Amino acid sequence: MYLGLDMGTSAIKALLMNDDHTVIASATAELSISRPMVGWSEQNPLDWCQGTIDALAVLKKSHARELAMVQGIGLSGQMHGAVLLGANDEVLRPAILWNDTRSHIQAARLDADPQFRTITGNIVFPGFTAPKLVWVKENEPEIFSRVRKVLLPKDYLRLWLAGEYISDMSDSSGTSWLNTAERRWSSELLDKTDMTIEQMPDLVEGTDQAGRLRPEIAELLGLPVGTIIAGGGGDNAVSACGVGTVTANRAFISLGTSGVLFAANDQYRPNADSAVHSFCHALPQTWHQMGVILSAADSLNWFAKINDKKAADLTAELGDDLKAPGLVRFLPYLSGERTPHNDALIRGSFVGLAHGNSRADLTQAILEGVSFAIRDNFEALRVAGTTIESVTAIGGGSRSHYWLASIATVLGIPIEVPQDGDYGAAFGAVRLGMIAAHKLDPVTVCKAPVTGHIIEPVEQLRSVYEDAYQHYRSVYPALKSIHDFST
Repeated sequence: MYLGLDMGTSAIKALLMNDDHTVIASATAELSISRPMVGWSEQNPLDWCQGTIDALAVLKKSHARELAMVQGIGLSGQMHGAVLLGANDEVLRPAILWNDTRSHIQAARLDADPQFRTITGNIVFPGFTAPKLVWVKENEPEIFSRVRKVLLPKDYLRLWLAGEYISDMSDSSGTSWLNTAERRWSSELLDKTDMTIEQMPDLVEGTDQAGRLRPEIAELLGLPVGTIIAGGGGDNAVSACGVGTVTANRAFISLGTSGVLFAANDQYRPNADSAVHSFCHALPQTWHQMGVILSAADSLNWFAKINDKKAADLTAELGDDLKAPGLVRFLPYLSGERTPHNDALIRGSFVGLAHGNSRADLTQAILEGVSFAIRDNFEALRVAGTTIESVTAIGGGSRSHYWLASIATVLGIPIEVPQDGDYGAAFGAVRLGMIAAHKLDPVTVCKAPVTGHIIEPVEQLRSVYEDAYQHYRSVYPALKSIHDFST
């Protein structure tokens, strides 16, 4: 038996799998986000530990025997978050999350130093870890002076589980402190932010053994003492392990809180100017390119909350057959945007509203807006040197046939949908736990799931979707001008 723990933004998910890659059971525990100021997004790291306890408690009720047989644990987590620890591992302040944009001024300042792009292969985005620490230094100097260790979210969970300060290459790629080509911390970049290597966790590959379960935690969770914990990875790299995107020319789309277009590479291909992320993969000597939009399914969830409806109810109103694009445009920049704009301050908008528009019209506009934003990522990856001919879809939004048909049509490529099952980050984490426990071949273990069906582009709508996408692209400069004027 093997266990995967995926520490997302909105929930902790625990997934139990056997040697045949069959999912035995899964459970989730919800997490809350604090937004004390505009652009801020924080969580209490202790809530992640409690969420793990709660999720395992659910599994113990029906699968205590299987939990007691677990041989390996894999970790996946939301990236970029800053967990600041003091001399006795006390949490000094709430963790600053990936979708927190308060450090946009500090990020721009670091990004103006060419060494950051040269060494990391990436723009210094406001959501990354390094500018967060500069913000803390400038706005909370007393806390900054007490920082002994900085951990990424999943690695704080590892500290609680195993008592070890360890991170992996994929997650650490999103800090703006990693030499991505050489897969090591950059002392030069740390020095530029008044940080030291001693304040960083040790680095391992995602498939390596990286700690063992402490006795007191093992007893609490119902797991064997000393269970091997894998290095794990950032949520998207680990999702890639779950869906088999681990070799060159494989790609997936994730429609979760954020939206991701992810392509695996067999070599390091930085192109920071495209705003594409060039990170280490969770597997040794493998890299990936990734375009990210900050509000994908989150855009639909926002609209559903306003209407006191479930997201699935809103998409059901559209049916399964793809319609021609409506006249309303939605720009999904509710938390700013990464690829391709790198604009932390821009905000979302409906454009072209009329008296006759219905709720369904606005739902359709949201799905189309996210589809067009994914197309922006598709074009950015092409500029960065990666050609994508087909993709696999994962994430909660992938349950909508309509949404996937919209994306397939605007991209002009087929989308593969796995057979029923969970092939996301928790599943990938389980696979990493299996690899670490037995030192198995990663590519063999991280095979692609069986395709359930393929959603082809709707050819008769290709041209009108292309026209709508070009209109969508033209709206951003005007929206930015309005936003700049209002601020």
